[in-house]
Amino acid sequence: MKVSGAGVAGASLLAGCERPGILPDLPVNTPSADRVTNVVLIIMDSLRKDHVGVYGNQQIETPNLDALAKDSLRFTQAYPESAPTICARRAIHTGLRTWPFEDWRRYKGIDVGLQGWQPIPNDQTTLAETMRSAGYATMFVTDNLQQYDASMNFQRGFDAFDFIRGQTTDSYRPIYTCPPGTVEQVLVKEGVKGTGSRLYFQRYFANTAHRKSEEDWFAPQVFTRASEFLESARSDKPFFLTVDCYDPHAPWDPPEEYVAMYDDGYDGPEPFSPVDGATDYLSRRQIQRMRSLYSGEVTMMDRWLGRFLDKMEEMNLFDNTLLIAISDHGIAHGEHGVVGKLPSTLWPEVTDIPLLIRHPEGKGAGTTSDYYASTHDVAPTILGFLGIEPPQPLDGQDLSVMLEGGETEARPHFTLGYHDHVFTRDEEYAMISRNDGTEAKLYDLREDPGMHKDVAGKRPDVARRMFDDYVIEDAGGPLPRY
Repeated sequence: MKVSGAGVAGASLLAGCERPGILPDLPVNTPSADRVTNVVLIIMDSLRKDHVGVYGNQQIETPNLDALAKDSLRFTQAYPESAPTICARRAIHTGLRTWPFEDWRRYKGIDVGLQGWQPIPNDQTTLAETMRSAGYATMFVTDNLQQYDASMNFQRGFDAFDFIRGQTTDSYRPIYTCPPGTVEQVLVKEGVKGTGSRLYFQRYFANTAHRKSEEDWFAPQVFTRASEFLESARSDKPFFLTVDCYDPHAPWDPPEEYVAMYDDGYDGPEPFSPVDGATDYLSRRQIQRMRSLYSGEVTMMDRWLGRFLDKMEEMNLFDNTLLIAISDHGIAHGEHGVVGKLPSTLWPEVTDIPLLIRHPEGKGAGTTSDYYASTHDVAPTILGFLGIEPPQPLDGQDLSVMLEGGETEARPHFTLGYHDHVFTRDEEYAMISRNDGTEAKLYDLREDPGMHKDVAGKRPDVARRMFDDYVIEDAGGPLPRY
């Protein structure tokens, strides 16, 4: 059975539009896939690798991710191509590197000023556009409010998409509908704006005031809607479904049953969403509580992921579906005296992510790879597995060859960017610095895998070599300055 030709009618509507540089050359008659296989891509936000059981955590319950990992090829050294949210997703949806953040500018109506935080460029073809052109039904469900900011256009190429409203500061319900007394129950750092501020929580509690049962939380909504998309899929046409769950991103306010799994006896203000930065305004007990809240959020997300996987099993989809699960980045819980994520805090708790690839025939199940896999490998892996030629050269690697016992192009080191900072590593050292190489921190991974002891003062030659040979070489020259 061959699949081809879908999306041609939609592309023809643009044929008379003569605005070079404004619209991309949309794929038309993309070569047919070698195999008729569905694809499910699951993206989770802020899921730390060390909070998943199969990656070594024995305290936090993630039975569904663990079960999926047993059926998958599991990557032990995966990293985001760049961070945070939008930067990582641009790479996922295109297969192209976002870093270095060239031609970055602020967009009207977008209140995040991080380098690289911008829409997918018009001259880049998305994975969904390519899949649709190859004959796939394309579907997308997410509660990630950053992707449905007015100008982001992450829905490009999807036949059907659902943006579940109300996360964090989404302008979903009037702020004056915030129930009285709710903000007083949480830990607020006065005098700040953005995450963890009073206004942040007022907006969030206004958006979520309607909750009556667990099904009204966001992860349940996302995976329930994704299950409904599965049910609506046509039997005579393969589908590509992207499920992007904002959990376990803050605020960490799961139903009490999940919090009770990891903590009890706490009677203070809830640290649902601490302000990014130093932990000096948090007590030791508040940090412990914050970690428990996050753990509960992870377990709730895992439970509803499990229900989605149950739906796939019920519909007998596993035997003809490629499934990829990945996180965009992690989050700090005070391990280095910092909570949240900042460009300068590129330690394992922020950079190390889970990545699982499940072959429909079970190939590679239960195996692991220490390859430096990344977010920009997702699109090449899907297209390579299906035998679909991308309409443009991609930067990432086709990881699916590993499922067949093959090898990808070698990556003896890896580099990622976050705003005005970079991280790079090889098997011996990891280095964090500003974009110009200053303020470098160096860690000997053989003796200090958690990256707690900075040895840059003792080995400045190594830090300089890694910046020059890895960062500058990978970027193709000096990094842009804004």
